[in-house]
Order: sequence, then C-alpha cells, then structure tokens
Amino acid sequence: MFLILNTSCSKTEQETTNTLLLAGRQPQIAVDTKGNTRVVYGLEDRIYCVTSKDNGQTFSEPLLVGQLKGLYLGMSMGPQIASSMNYSVVTAIDKQGNIHTYSLDHDTNKWIKAAGVNDIPGSVPEGLMSIASDEQDTFYAVWLDVRNTKQNKIVFASTTGNAAAWSENKIVYVSPDSTVCECCKPSIDVEGKQVILMFRNWVDGSRDFYLTKSTDNGQHFSQPQKLGNGTWELEGCPMDGGGILLDSKNTIHTSWQREGNIFYAKPGQQEVQIGRGRNCRISGKTNPVIAWKDGSDLKLKFLNADTETVVGKGSYIETAEMPDKKTLCVWEDENKIHFRKI
Repeated sequence: MFLILNTSCSKTEQETTNTLLLAGRQPQIAVDTKGNTRVVYGLEDRIYCVTSKDNGQTFSEPLLVGQLKGLYLGMSMGPQIASSMNYSVVTAIDKQGNIHTYSLDHDTNKWIKAAGVNDIPGSVPEGLMSIASDEQDTFYAVWLDVRNTKQNKIVFASTTGNAAAWSENKIVYVSPDSTVCECCKPSIDVEGKQVILMFRNWVDGSRDFYLTKSTDNGQHFSQPQKLGNGTWELEGCPMDGGGILLDSKNTIHTSWQREGNIFYAKPGQQEVQIGRGRNCRISGKTNPVIAWKDGSDLKLKFLNADTETVVGKGSYIETAEMPDKKTLCVWEDENKIHFRKI
C-alpha cells in the first residue's frame, strides 16, 4: 500500500497532473459539511478510506474501514460512502447478498462496524446500491433487491447518526413486467427533506430510466416517471446505471446512457446528447458536470461549457465538487486509483 501526495508540485501542477493516489478499486467520494473530502475504495476483501482537508490537493494515509469476506468489487459494485455533519457511513455488499455498514465518528476519526441494511438476509445478490446523506446526520440507501419474488425491485432504507440501526426496508417500486433492469446501479441524492431516486426500468421490452421523489425524507415516494423522450428496446441488461443530482437551487439533473450515447435530461424535458460512451456520473451542486468512459478515455463536460475534457485513461470514474468549487476526479486504471482537480 502506498500514497503519493504530490507535495513538491505547485497548485497549478496539482490541478492538471494525473496523480497516483494508491492501489485499489472502485473509488467513491464524499464531502462533509466542514469541507473534508473522503475517498473510499476496495482492495481484495478490505475497505480503505483516505481524507483530504485541502480541497482534494493532498490525502492522508489510508485508514482501514473494515474487512469483508466476499466483498463485491467491480462494475459499480464497490463500497459506497456518504458524509454529513458528525458522521460518515460506508456500505459494502458481500457475495451472499447482504449490505454491511461501517460508521466513522468525525471527532474520533475511528471506523466501527455498524448495523446491516437489508432486513431480509441474502436479498441483494446483484451487489448494486447507492447512498446519500442530508446535512443533519441522516443517511439514505437505495438498492436492487430480490425479496419475495426473486425478481429485482427498488428498495429503500434510512438511518441516523452512527448507523446503529436502519429503518424497516421499504419497497419503492416493482416493475409491472416482473423486474427492473437487473444489473444497473440505482442512484440517489438528497437535499433537505427531498430524496430523489433514479433507476433503469424494464417495461414493455425497453430499458429506460425512471425517477421518483420524496418530499418527506423518504416516507412516501411519487409514482416513477420515465426520463427523456426516446426508448431503448433491449433483451439484455446494459449494466450501466447513470447518475442523478439535486443542485443548490433544487433543480434535478440526470445523466444516463442509451445505445452507447450519453444523455443529459431534466425530468419532463427532452434528453440532450452529451457524447459517446458509457458509465456516466453527474455531480456539482453549483456547477454540474457529467463524467463518463469513452473507450479507454475518461471524459467530463460541465453543463455550462461547450467542450469536453479528457481527464485520463481508465475504466471507472467518480467526481465531486470541492468547497473551492473545483471538481475532484478519482478513477480506476489497472487496479490503481488516480486523482485530478479540474
């Protein structure tokens, strides 16, 4: 295990140089209410976290979050992280289909094993989920779950504080055609009492994205609505989940892939093609940006810009807006993690 901090580089160099952070897979980013940035990742059956207190310019030595036999890694199935005022929470799924939780107290900087999430053992065999938090230490999770019917459906739960217990699991959506898309990661974002979920559905032979929202902290969700005007009739699962964002003005932004094209859409509006590729994400409360994979190139495009930027080479990318309003990119390339600020 190793870590390169780039302490000899100038600020300009740090923001333009592809920097090797450490060995690992499937990095995820979370920024807490004080501006501290954490990147969680997996390595074999271990979960690690590094922290930056300078807007993602340098990172701490890695802390062991936990060790999980049969940890799912790859294809967006790695550990997930969300950070709030006093706590950060990491979720990870094992190959038995169970969601495990780890909690970090920001005051002690110690990770502990917390409560399991799914209340039906073995109900999450696909290993696909997302988590998010508000600013008051409430954490929310959404995942693909096969309970009751052995077919994938959208299930939701929440917890507070150090995740000592999760709420009773809520089935948010069951496809009328028996299953939602089986291998596409659902997305979640939170702002105040608003919770929004996005997932790839399977209705009448089409694999399109749908959105549902709650205005009461996830107690009730709206009837899911299809995103965009086009459709994708497809027999198999594209294994590509997209991303969702609720910005500082409470505007919902979505990004997703259809037939090898990356699209951007607001609910109820026509989709706009951004580029070619797959595995897109969207982030940025004040300056939204879409990132995606196009062959071996990892690209991003700010919604307010006309051109795209090649961030680096790799297989998987995540982004987050830093307190200084720049965007931190972290990505996986040949089982190593890189980062860059743009």
